[in-house]
Amino acid sequence: MTSAALLLAAEKESAAVTDWAARVGWVVGLGLFVALVYWLMREGWKWRGTLQGDLPELPTAPSEPGEARLTMRGRYHGSTTAGQWLDRIVAHGLGARSRVELTLTDAGLDVVRPGATDFFVPVGALREALLGKGIAGKVLTEGGLLVVTWAHGDKLIDSGFRSDHAAEHAEWVEAINSMIKNNTTEGAR
Repeated sequence: MTSAALLLAAEKESAAVTDWAARVGWVVGLGLFVALVYWLMREGWKWRGTLQGDLPELPTAPSEPGEARLTMRGRYHGSTTAGQWLDRIVAHGLGARSRVELTLTDAGLDVVRPGATDFFVPVGALREALLGKGIAGKVLTEGGLLVVTWAHGDKLIDSGFRSDHAAEHAEWVEAINSMIKNNTTEGAR
């Protein structure tokens, strides 16, 4: 570069702000817009919960669930209407993502969520377990999500879990599907 070009580059400065009222107005307006969008999202979440008010209370774990077949720590990513991975269920706290501790016993699936509502899925309510890649706003690699389908009231629900050790998912799918098959066979007798 020539010395003239360096002098020109050194002399360039941004223009001084002369209209502070307009700048402050824009910042305040933008802040109000963001607050409005947040409020509308919150109201939509509450409205969805109201629409799903017919969902019965979540079952709790029995006092003697039996010996643990499998345990897992990880994340709960939410629940949706079965087969519709974008139709999030928010009633009874099922829409809140959280840490999770899963325990599979002969009685069913115990879902313990610190800071959120715990629930229990009795073995008779379990319908299917599979490896998925997404649920209600969370998309992972193929097989990165343990999806458990269960019946609650007259609704089928898919709940998505991700273990801290994703290699455990296949073992969970096999164990849950085996329990469902055994329960169906025993129920037919």
